[in-house]
Parts: sequence; C-alpha cells; structure tokens
Amino acid sequence: MDDIKAFALKIFQSQAFSQFIGAELVTCSKDSAELALAVQDHHKQQHGFVHGGAISYLADNAITFAGGLALGGNALTVEFKINYIRPAIGTRLVAKAQARSAGKRMAICQCEVYAMDGESQKLCALAQGTVVPAT
Repeated sequence: MDDIKAFALKIFQSQAFSQFIGAELVTCSKDSAELALAVQDHHKQQHGFVHGGAISYLADNAITFAGGLALGGNALTVEFKINYIRPAIGTRLVAKAQARSAGKRMAICQCEVYAMDGESQKLCALAQGTVVPAT
C-alpha cells in the first residue's frame, strides 16, 4: 500500500451505510484511523442524545479501518465490545482507533469516541475489537 489514505478513502467511499449516515474518514495511518460524524437530529434518540447505534457504528468502523490497515488490506471485525461512558451531546462525534497488536491473522484494536461541542471534547465511549483479513 503506497498511499494508505487513498486506499482507505476508496474503501470508505464504497460503504453505502457510511455515506448514508454522513460519516467522514478524517485521517489514517498504517495502524490507526479517525472517523467523524456531524450530529444531525436523525442521529439522536428520544432524550436528545446521539443514539448508541450511531456511536457504535463509528467505533466499529474506526476499529475495522485501524485493524485492516495494520493487517495490510481489507478486513472485517469479528468481535466488538463498547462501553458507553456518558451521553453523547454535541455537534460532532470523533472516533479515534488504534491497532494495539497486529499479527498475520488478526489485530486487536481500541477506540475512543468523543462528543465535540465547540472547544469542548468529552469522552463518551470506549470500544475494543478484533479484526481479521476479509479474504
């Protein structure tokens, strides 16, 4: 992979759900990825907080990108856990994932999801997942 960002962006742009929900691939490296979501009313649940499913999607996809890049190509998440720390209140969510351990067959990744509101940044979720090559 000569150009990691171009490779990742091509995959991201082919994900219909990512496009539908309005997510953005902000940056990536050989073992990390950062995704963001501009919060809209349709991302919220009945109490006005961002729905856990939207937070979970963002963490899962960031983990898959971090692990997939660490493994050298396309990948799938085979196991995923998330802890919601506080309600996500803000105008933007940012998920920052890092491969903590990567071998030939799997990568273990962690992700922090932050709710942003102006200059305020609050950790709202922590996630961990196992990623394997898609082929």
